[in-house]
Amino acid sequence: MTTAAVAPSQLSPGRLDVPAVQFDQLVIRYGELEAVRELSLTVAAGRITALLGANGAGKSSAVKALCTVLEPTAGRIRVFGHDTRSEPMAVRALLGVVFQESTLDPDLSIERNLRFHARLYGVPRAEAGRRIDALLDSFGLADRRRAAVHTLSGGLARRVEIARALLHHPRLLVLDEPTVGLDPESRRSVWEDLRLLCKQRQLTVLYSTHYMDETELADQVAIVRDGALVREGTPKALKAALGASQVLIRTADDRRAVENLRAAGHHAELRPDGEGLPSVSVRTDDPEATVPVVVAAARVAISSLTVRHPSMDDVFLEAAGAGLDAHPTHSPEEPPR
Repeated sequence: MTTAAVAPSQLSPGRLDVPAVQFDQLVIRYGELEAVRELSLTVAAGRITALLGANGAGKSSAVKALCTVLEPTAGRIRVFGHDTRSEPMAVRALLGVVFQESTLDPDLSIERNLRFHARLYGVPRAEAGRRIDALLDSFGLADRRRAAVHTLSGGLARRVEIARALLHHPRLLVLDEPTVGLDPESRRSVWEDLRLLCKQRQLTVLYSTHYMDETELADQVAIVRDGALVREGTPKALKAALGASQVLIRTADDRRAVENLRAAGHHAELRPDGEGLPSVSVRTDDPEATVPVVVAAARVAISSLTVRHPSMDDVFLEAAGAGLDAHPTHSPEEPPR
C-alpha cells in the first residue's frame, strides 16, 4: 500500500447499506497471462470469507486489486460502496491489510512499527498509545514491545502485522495467505487470536488460503481455479452438495465384499482410504444407520470400519475438475453464524 499519510478527514466510515466487498467482472492480466478471469463475488458485511485456491489461482492478484495496489485490467471492485479506482483513499481507510510477504521494518521494535502505522493513518499520539497497549495485550506481545522485529519468530511477527492492520480500526480486514510458512502451532494460535478479535470488533474478514482446514473457519468460501470462480457457499453447504457420506471397511477379501454388497443393492466400490490403503467404500446418506446393514451384507470378515463424511478437501478436488466455461456453483446459503 502507499506510504502517503491518510488524514483523519479522509477516514470514511463506509456505508452501512451495501456489501463489504463486491468484485464485479474483475479481470487482471499480466501481458498475455490472464491471472483473474471475470471474477464476480459479493462479501457480506460482518462475515468471514475465505478465498480458496491453489498457488497461482489468482487469489493474490484479486487481493492486491482490492487493496488498490494493483490496477484491474477490467471490471470493478467496491468496498462498502466505494470504488477502488475512483475513491482509493476512502477504500484504504476502511482496510486493514496483511500481505503474504512481511512489510514490517525488521530493525524497528514492535512498538515503533505500530506507532509509524498510526501516524500514517492520522491516529492522534495519545489515542495511538492506548490502542497499541490494548492490541499488544490482546496478542500477548506486551512484554516484547521493545523487541526488534527481526528477533521474533514467524508466528509472533505475523501477530504484529495483524495488530498493526487493526490499529486504525478498519471495517474490513484483508489477509493474503496469513499463515503461510508458519508451523501448525503458530497457525492455530494466529487463528484463535483472529477469531476472538473479529468477534469483539464485529469485523468483516476476507482471507486467501490454500489450506483446506482454514476454510472451516469461514462463513463463506469462494473457490478460485485459474482465475475463475468455480464454487461458492458455506463450508457445510459445499460439503453437503457433494452428496453421500461413506462407510469404509477393510476386509479379508475386499473384492468379494464389493460383489456381495452390490448384490444386496448397495453402492459399493474399491477405493483407497484416507491413508492410501485399499478399502471398500459404501456410499450412503445415513452412514450410522447403514453400518450394521453393511457389516451383514459384506459376508466376509471385517478388520476395520470407519465413517467418512465429505470434507473441504473433497470439495476442492471436485472443484479443481470443474470446467472453466461453466458457471460457478452456488451452494444453498445458511444464516450467518
